[in-house]
Amino acid sequence: MKSSLQKHSIHFMPGRGARTIETGDASFWDQLSHGAFPELDSGRLMVEFAFGEPWKVWEMHPHGEELVLLLAGRATLFCEVESKVHSYRLELPGEYVLVPRGAWHTADTEIQTRMLFLTPGKDTQHRPR
Repeated sequence: MKSSLQKHSIHFMPGRGARTIETGDASFWDQLSHGAFPELDSGRLMVEFAFGEPWKVWEMHPHGEELVLLLAGRATLFCEVESKVHSYRLELPGEYVLVPRGAWHTADTEIQTRMLFLTPGKDTQHRPR
């Protein structure tokens, strides 16, 4: 099946392969954050996001590491590990950060940037920046 990560995400299910999920609309992410899709709690969700300004929140994934891969643009990813904030500048497509399980993280950019995320979504938490 041919598609685009701008319209669909891929849910990698442990021991059961992968499937595409339509995620092209902002309401999906709001519903997901409120527990509307418990079937996505296992495995990892691969998504692509485009943004052109700093994130408004910090997020944290308690059930696994998150891969954050730069596709285009440039950004600085901030990870809070053991009460210390580390910054990682991503400037070349293909550069990535593996965010540790349980680490709060956020990102800054001033230009249009596209990133790919491979996320363990269960119990993801957010806090204001």
